Amino acid sequence: MKLSINKSRSLWWAISSAIILAGIISMVISWQNPNIKAPLRPSLDFVGGTRLQFERDCTKPGNCDRPIDINVVREVAKAQGLGDSSIQIVADKNTRAENGILIRTKSLDREQRTNLQNALTEKIGTFDDQKNQFDTVGPTLGGELFRSGVIALIVSFAGIIIYLSFRFQLDYAVFAVVALFHDVLITVGIFSILGLVLGTEVDSLFIVALLTITGFSVNDTVVIYDRIRETLKINPNTPIADIVDDAVNQTLARSINTTLTTLLTLFAIFLFGGETLKNFALALIIGFTMGAYSSIFIASTLLTLWRERTDRSQMLVNTESIDTSAGN
Repeated sequence: MKLSINKSRSLWWAISSAIILAGIISMVISWQNPNIKAPLRPSLDFVGGTRLQFERDCTKPGNCDRPIDINVVREVAKAQGLGDSSIQIVADKNTRAENGILIRTKSLDREQRTNLQNALTEKIGTFDDQKNQFDTVGPTLGGELFRSGVIALIVSFAGIIIYLSFRFQLDYAVFAVVALFHDVLITVGIFSILGLVLGTEVDSLFIVALLTITGFSVNDTVVIYDRIRETLKINPNTPIADIVDDAVNQTLARSINTTLTTLLTLFAIFLFGGETLKNFALALIIGFTMGAYSSIFIASTLLTLWRERTDRSQMLVNTESIDTSAGN
């Protein structure tokens, strides 16, 4: 079966535009949300605060017989003046039993942490001091992480444009970066939606995921562009749409196989890698899927449209030159 991507390119662009628009709307809503005040729901890595994780001591008789009621935890947090905290019930890595509590809240001193732990102990049960974890991040460090991440993304985009301009041509480079921006924007938009609906937060690993996505996506695009360039050298008079369709079909199996094998590993990390890596793996799953999609359906079709228009403009210029010469 031969895939004719350029015949339906308006459909591919419409699908991408709809997803991007939904993400942008979500980011605007998140920015106006008084509990978020940002396009994405930030974790403590960016806004600063305290992260506390308590785990019940199941060696004590009857201490873990009843499941933890998250509503009870919220009531305790509210009574301690921490009603706006993010609260999750987490499972033990070994037993998979949900005997842990993860709380992200404003910065707390030692006395406030102790009071919160004692109040939770009365309602939930005794905690294991060996497994309890406390982390505090200052807002200054969070701001530095965000700025460093944005700078890293900008530098990577600039580097890709320079490399592809030398390797191919400037228009190849521009549309490759458009495809990369497409992948990043969709990943960010979906996480914004998840932040509103499910309370999903982004941390410093999310920036790492975005950088990884750009590298993976541009790899597929370069393979397709390389095939387009080689075919143009051999058949310069063939319509560009046919050349691009052939290039995509010749590399389609490779792109799909590479993406699927990578996604299998990422799904394993997402399912079994624990809470710390779950959102990181999810970002990569979304970004890598969009990377394969954009390489095939966005970067290639945009290049086709551009070349068709520039070739048509060149033909008009040549025709006008011939007419002018004939008139003289």
